Amino acid sequence: MKVKGLRWWVIALIALATVINYIDRQALVVLWPSISEDLYPDKTMTERKEIYALISVVFMFSYAFGQSIFGKIFDKLGTRIGFVLSIGFWSISTALHALASGVLSFALFRSILGISEAGNWPGAAKGNAEWFPATERAFAQGLFNSGAAIGGIVAIPTIAYLTVYFSWQMIFVIIGLVGLLWLVPWLIIVKAPPKKHPWLTELEKEYILSGQEEKDESNDSAEEYNPEVKELLGRKQSWGVIIASAAIDPIWWLFVFWIPIYLSEVYNMDVKGIGIYGWVPYVGAMLGAWFGGLLAQNRLKSGWNVNKTRKMVITLGCLIMLPALLALSNPGTPVAAVLIMAAVLFGFQTAIGNVQTLPSDLYGKKTVGTLSGFSGTAAKLTGAGLVALVPMLTTGGNYTPAFVIGASLAFIVMASVWVLIPNIEPLKKKK
Repeated sequence: MKVKGLRWWVIALIALATVINYIDRQALVVLWPSISEDLYPDKTMTERKEIYALISVVFMFSYAFGQSIFGKIFDKLGTRIGFVLSIGFWSISTALHALASGVLSFALFRSILGISEAGNWPGAAKGNAEWFPATERAFAQGLFNSGAAIGGIVAIPTIAYLTVYFSWQMIFVIIGLVGLLWLVPWLIIVKAPPKKHPWLTELEKEYILSGQEEKDESNDSAEEYNPEVKELLGRKQSWGVIIASAAIDPIWWLFVFWIPIYLSEVYNMDVKGIGIYGWVPYVGAMLGAWFGGLLAQNRLKSGWNVNKTRKMVITLGCLIMLPALLALSNPGTPVAAVLIMAAVLFGFQTAIGNVQTLPSDLYGKKTVGTLSGFSGTAAKLTGAGLVALVPMLTTGGNYTPAFVIGASLAFIVMASVWVLIPNIEPLKKKK
């Protein structure tokens, strides 16, 4: 049996995994105002924010740790088994949240969730490098990244709706089971890498492999550069990727973790109100993921080189984020606030898809997962730092300092890509 366009089925499954990933992690974010009132009725709003920040930081550190672990796992065991381990463990850990009763138990289950969910990102980067030629990678990455946005769009109103019929404990069990169901089509469809997959047509196989630097996966040819870790970290281009990732990711986490809390604190919304407004920013994220990928693909097919394309799209995304972040200092109505947030996340997703393709632009496929894991670890550490600071930065419901920090980070992203990666192209071993 041959399946036309099999690579699009693969990236669609990875995008769906990302949707599930975000539903699982967003459950606590949306439910927290209700959960915290039940568990901590005597605490103030600030004290509940501090508890939430502590649990979130545990998740972020675990997530950072998991990025490096799963980067190696995907490079060692391959995309197919890597995703089985990642989504299998995160689905089980999501369901276990139903047993949580305080800070320690929530922190434990969030830690397991963070480690296992982290595999989704280096796995997606590796899957992209395996299944797509260079000219389509930014668009494929955009499709995958749109899964995060769609997860946000779907998660917030869905979880708010489920609270009408189920307890918060049962909601965690339900969404945990969804991830386990995803494993069935994944194991059926992704039988092998493109070179050996029995369902791949010869035409599509040739199209995929001819657009990649590596011609023979069994041979480390001179065309593909796969350095050891020490040499990898000795290249300034690697640090350009790591610093860009570390600067841009906290902007995303600022909104992922704090949109519901922001709406609750600043506009006095309950869970149902959050369900009505909280999904809007993720529409901007979804459109930005598509726009950034399509723009890069369009420029590459029109004759632009990878260097010019990646830098233009990343810079454009950052220039969209900068004024929007500053505008959030005084947004006015809740409608204006979520629309401005949508502009921020549009710019973020325009840029991030091209940042995440940089490892595959610079190195061979046997190194992509490793560098993606390192950059992901750095990104989650800086994200955890900003998440931990939010309760202190937002005392009295003033979120302006947090948004100003976000604008500064957008500038650092541009500087790291332009200065540390003079030319985005496949690197060669130093002589």
